[in-house]
Amino acid sequence: MKTDDLVAALSTRIEPVDRRLVNWTMGIALLAAAAVALGLMLAGLGIRADLMTARALTFLVLKLAFTAGAVGVSSIYLVRLARPGGERRTSSIRIMMPFAAIVLLAAISLGLAPSSHWDEMVMGDQWLECLLSIPIIAIVPFAIIVAAVRRAAPTNLARTGAVAGLIAGGVSAMAYALHCTDDSLPFVAVWYGGTIALCTLAGAALGPRVLRW
Repeated sequence: MKTDDLVAALSTRIEPVDRRLVNWTMGIALLAAAAVALGLMLAGLGIRADLMTARALTFLVLKLAFTAGAVGVSSIYLVRLARPGGERRTSSIRIMMPFAAIVLLAAISLGLAPSSHWDEMVMGDQWLECLLSIPIIAIVPFAIIVAAVRRAAPTNLARTGAVAGLIAGGVSAMAYALHCTDDSLPFVAVWYGGTIALCTLAGAALGPRVLRW
């Protein structure tokens, strides 16, 4: 077959791509990932006993504002990155905004507290549990998100994997927030932010392997 004949054959009966399909697929995957993360947290850890107290609810809102903000912004960029060539239209600067905000609030919180309390505010009582739980819970949500992204044929696999890892870590941290009893903004900034960053790095490393098409 001549080249012109091949081009003509490939260009016949071309139908436009439904861009909404990617949005729907990612949305469903995100909901499934969040549901799985919540289920794993409930099965393995459980909800904190004092959740309905004013202090616990206040800090839960702050934790969820940070983690949900990170997941929400990252999800917008993941939809773009999932499409071929999407990385050329995507800047990662806004993804850092929720992290910058929680670090700023943590710094203000430390500045208002006596220096003798700083170690306790940063380390808390559950730093090791947080360090282990969020990445472990994020494993299945990451697999769900990757399965959805693979349907859209991304071209920058490391970057797409990093954002998928960030989202998986974020939904895991959202679920873990219902269990965590360490109510300190510096703790949230260091251990929630740090574990989400670890998930992001893991996603970047795994992306070229698990997103290959």
